[in-house]
Amino acid sequence: MIDILFSSYPLFLSAMLLTLKLTVVALVMGCFVGLVVAFFRISDSKVLNTIAHLYITVIRGTPLIVQIAILYFGISSLVTLSAFWAGAIALAIHNGAYIGEIFRGAIQSIDRGQMEASRSLGMPYSMAMRRIILPQAFRRAIPALGNQFIIGLKDSSLVAYVGMSDLWGAALSEAASNYRQLDTYMVVGLYYLALIMLFTYFVNKLEGRLSNDRRSAKSRSKDTGVAA
Repeated sequence: MIDILFSSYPLFLSAMLLTLKLTVVALVMGCFVGLVVAFFRISDSKVLNTIAHLYITVIRGTPLIVQIAILYFGISSLVTLSAFWAGAIALAIHNGAYIGEIFRGAIQSIDRGQMEASRSLGMPYSMAMRRIILPQAFRRAIPALGNQFIIGLKDSSLVAYVGMSDLWGAALSEAASNYRQLDTYMVVGLYYLALIMLFTYFVNKLEGRLSNDRRSAKSRSKDTGVAA
């Protein structure tokens, strides 16, 4: 295994960067999709709520590999999509369903009195949501989002089956040439582990920073109250 680790590192390093790029692009788009879905889910409009519910049901009820294949082989017959963008869009749509429920839960966990107080001060709904509700909801959603991001990173391995040379695709190609499947798969597992540890580190740092900011804000508000 050690010899594969050192002899194949240029291939796996390039594939790791591609996997990282694919995951980041997919998750950024997935967060946007998820936020839209969350707003649809909390909307008073039955039409929007039904659309969001149907979307979540379909995405959760079908395998990711099927969704990737439909985008790559189905939609590509109408609109030309590269393997990268077919995979990224499929991952974004897939993760968007789960991220949408995470955002919805976080938004609904905020005391409704805060929205009512903001509206009573003359804030439009959109401004109150943007300045008051969403920052708090985002902080509460960080742990669940971190878990979903890690799941999204591991799910990205499925794009190998539409011809992408990501980490798993590179491992399949390398194993086919050296006939040492077990050793090759163990090596690629180390690369995935390194990426997941990197993701976990940044998520924990972000969560810790937001927690410190929240404690500092509470401390300042208490000091102001004492001074008053």
